[in-house]
Amino acid sequence: MPPGRSPHLRVHAVNIYVRDQDLSLRFYMDQLGFDLAFDAQLPYGDRWVAVAPPDGSALLALIAPKPESRAYNLIGRPTGIVFVTDDVLAKYAEWRERGVQFRYTPRLRRVKYERQSDAPRVWGGVFTHFTDLDGNSFALAGFDEVTREIEAQQRATAERLESERRAAQEIEIARQVQARLFPQTLPAIRTLEYAGRCIQARQVGGDYFDFLDLGEGRFGLVTGDVAGKGIAAALLMANLQANLRIQCEMALDLPRALLRSVNHVFHKNSNEGAYATLFFGEYDDERRRLRYASCGHVPALLLRSDGTLERLESTGTVLGLFHDWDCLTEERTLRVGDTLAIYTDGITESFNDAGEEFGEERLIDALWRHRHLPPQGIIAAVVDEVRRFSALEQHDDITLTVTKCR
Repeated sequence: MPPGRSPHLRVHAVNIYVRDQDLSLRFYMDQLGFDLAFDAQLPYGDRWVAVAPPDGSALLALIAPKPESRAYNLIGRPTGIVFVTDDVLAKYAEWRERGVQFRYTPRLRRVKYERQSDAPRVWGGVFTHFTDLDGNSFALAGFDEVTREIEAQQRATAERLESERRAAQEIEIARQVQARLFPQTLPAIRTLEYAGRCIQARQVGGDYFDFLDLGEGRFGLVTGDVAGKGIAAALLMANLQANLRIQCEMALDLPRALLRSVNHVFHKNSNEGAYATLFFGEYDDERRRLRYASCGHVPALLLRSDGTLERLESTGTVLGLFHDWDCLTEERTLRVGDTLAIYTDGITESFNDAGEEFGEERLIDALWRHRHLPPQGIIAAVVDEVRRFSALEQHDDITLTVTKCR
């Protein structure tokens, strides 16, 4: 059930006390046109019989009480039940033809009633009363304005539910499409083992990671974070992903020029104010050399095998905000046993119920403690710690890639 919405409430069954369940069942089904809902033998021996009007909105339980019981004295009394129909006269004629006994012909009544913050209003209704085989009395009524208001509410509810169904279906399609944008196959790199994971705060989101085969023994490490959440961020993410992948195929050993071109296309194809942070790394498998640009992204963390830590700081501003844009590149040589973690701020900015952020220090500590695991195990361990720290609703996408030099 969505937050803030009351659970659906409806009437399940109303008891009608009768002398003979079989005879009453035939009356309600054959003469009133109701449907059989239940006819079951209960464990303690009683029989439960229930019928429902054609719209199935509620059940009438036909109960045959024992003659010495209190309930037996309720047979033949007014039930207080009102059946509402669009056309009282037509239903009256139909049921009379089937032998239903009415006390009087339908009559028109007008009643004044109050509505919140409205002046008193008058509505009219057509009423009559009928009895069943045991003398139980029911009202048959048709209300003009009340009926119209109820029908309008029903139509509005049906339209809202259909709209919600279509929206949910479209979101699910978008989720499936976006899932295909993440790496489906991993390039074989002799000196690296690596893995990545993205957990969106909603069904779709703006975080992005990729592993690219750049040819000639070069390998691309990409992590991005598009500003915003939901469908809008997901569309921008798809734009950035396609833009980067296509241009990577054309660029050769020129990451700075590549990113200038990516920014140009992203700026041109997005709304004013849209932007993304991006970490782009080009790894040379032969030389174990990582050349990277960090465009407004949170610092990647390089845990060295000798126990030292390097933070790969930003080398340029975010993508998409500026037409005239440039960045610098830096290089690192990876050694056996080094671990590189690239992440988005959804990890460090996750907060607990006291409003305290997970932060970079906790992330670094978790990476050190779990660095003996393979990349997929490190990611799982870090995500588990973030989730235990921030047990509240996830507010931002969480993305983490881990690369180990072997």
